[in-house]
Amino acid sequence: MICSVLEQVFIGNIKRLIINMPPRYSKTELAVLNFIAWSMGNIADCEFIHASYSKRLAANNTWGARSIMTHEAYAEIFGKAQFRHDSNAKDEYRTEQGGCVYAAGSDGTITGYGAGKMRDYFGGAVIIDDPHKAGEAASAVMRKNVIDWFHNTVESRVNSPDTPIIIIMQRLHEEDLSGYLLNGGNGETWEHLNIPAIDKDDNPLWPYKHSIEKLHEMEKANPYVFAGQYMQRPAPLGGGMFKEEFFKYYDLLPPDIYQIKIYGDTAQKTKEQNDYSVFQCWGLSRTGGLYLIDQARGKWEAPELERILIQFWNKHKRSETKPVGAQVVKIEDKSSGSSLIQSIKFQQRIPIEGIQRNTDKVTRAYGAVPYFASGYIHLPANAEWINDYRQEFVNFTPLMTHKHDDQIDPTIDAIDDMLATPSYNINAFRAV
Repeated sequence: MICSVLEQVFIGNIKRLIINMPPRYSKTELAVLNFIAWSMGNIADCEFIHASYSKRLAANNTWGARSIMTHEAYAEIFGKAQFRHDSNAKDEYRTEQGGCVYAAGSDGTITGYGAGKMRDYFGGAVIIDDPHKAGEAASAVMRKNVIDWFHNTVESRVNSPDTPIIIIMQRLHEEDLSGYLLNGGNGETWEHLNIPAIDKDDNPLWPYKHSIEKLHEMEKANPYVFAGQYMQRPAPLGGGMFKEEFFKYYDLLPPDIYQIKIYGDTAQKTKEQNDYSVFQCWGLSRTGGLYLIDQARGKWEAPELERILIQFWNKHKRSETKPVGAQVVKIEDKSSGSSLIQSIKFQQRIPIEGIQRNTDKVTRAYGAVPYFASGYIHLPANAEWINDYRQEFVNFTPLMTHKHDDQIDPTIDAIDDMLATPSYNINAFRAV
């Protein structure tokens, strides 16, 4: 299917093409490496611009195409490729016939290079492969940056109105570059080849890669990621990230809790419309579960905020009668949190550390969904605050239309720190 539409691009029947398919399913191998090499073998003066979210990745791809062109089997088919020695870098090389392959990143400019030829037959193309970095696609700012780059940089790099533009990518968001263009974003009509991991008859696209059982397991573990990246139908935004069926409850803590930490999120203001301050105590079991042990939540001014934290720490800290207790307090090092950290560090004998949150809340929430969906997060069934806690997660929307999300931040901090760290592998516990 991919080769067929790419041949139609080469023939001249398709000028604008979007291919959506799952990650690691050979889309780059076919639509970048092989297509560039095949096209240059047929017409050696083609001019290509290849872009990805990382220029380094794009350069690796273009160099991979060059490696194909230097293979002896390639020479048997097309004749030996003739490269200019004065322009033979990894991110840019030229042929003796006037062809050029140039690599670029979707976060930078493309100055002095164009794609295609001013003629009535194929002369090269712009090929964009995964313009969005998967971990940044939930950010509206990062998505807009890619779309602006497409308008301001890519569209001006075609040497002819007939120069094809090919976009190959996994779907990451309803408003990613594919979604934007397919909905008429740049006013052009795009040919769309959509290849999901599971077809309408419940057959897997590539059984050797993923069986149907494995695909259904992946879907259950993270339905949002699977809907976009694997089925090419990104879930509509507006709620439902954390589903009711994700929540697991316990009556008694398991005896194998071996690590306990406290996480905090402090509000900047205490007015009615502002978020609460929250302290949560989390325990990690040796069989892989993360347990929410206790929570304190309220709207407290600075002196009382410090008193509540000290009280919460004394309740859960390690002692002679409690050998497994809280070892540290971790709070976002920002605004009121920074003041609290400094005050506690210099006036109280409590081990406290600052947390740097380097990505937006929605992106962090997407990363936490698989841990809830896979059953690693356990909540106290009889806690008086558990209904408010659960409802906050259920109401959480990527559009940020919910009222409060103060309990979500320290929960994600706990997941990131106790489950998602490189030294901790959740898959290691599946057999226990």
